[in-house]
Amino acid sequence: MIRPILKYGDEVLHDPAREVEQVTPEIQRLIDDMVETMYAAPGIGLAATQVGIPLRIFVVDLSIGRDPAGLITMVNPVFVERSGMQLEEEGCLSVPGFNATVARPLHAVVRGLDREGHPHEVEGRDLLARAFQHEMDHLDGTLFLDRLQGIKKQMIVRRIRKQMRANRW
Repeated sequence: MIRPILKYGDEVLHDPAREVEQVTPEIQRLIDDMVETMYAAPGIGLAATQVGIPLRIFVVDLSIGRDPAGLITMVNPVFVERSGMQLEEEGCLSVPGFNATVARPLHAVVRGLDREGHPHEVEGRDLLARAFQHEMDHLDGTLFLDRLQGIKKQMIVRRIRKQMRANRW
């Protein structure tokens, strides 16, 4: 089932998510819904908080569904390692229509549970490391806009508020 994606301004996006106590059939259905929602958007990553569920779960697929082996599911993820730095433009399904350059790690290793509840660890470089940090930020209540400063952030927030006032957000 495709779920609505929350947008910037919704308080749930700014609250840290709680750990999943057990991977149950309900959690697996949530993961299925998240994957379907991410592909429909289309996007390369989605955190449970973005669909209004404050649990520490994210899905990432750089192939956007073209490679079945490309789907990564992380339940209760933690960083094992982060190194390097990359400056690239990124966007967010919760901030549609806006992009900005954000500093992210060049390399990241994330450990968590897979959709079956088994421990696994995934290493990412470049775009995958960026996606891991982006989704982990969501689980901590941070959006990419929160990492911006100065005029760029002010411009984006002002344009979003204008869209909100016009009921187009």
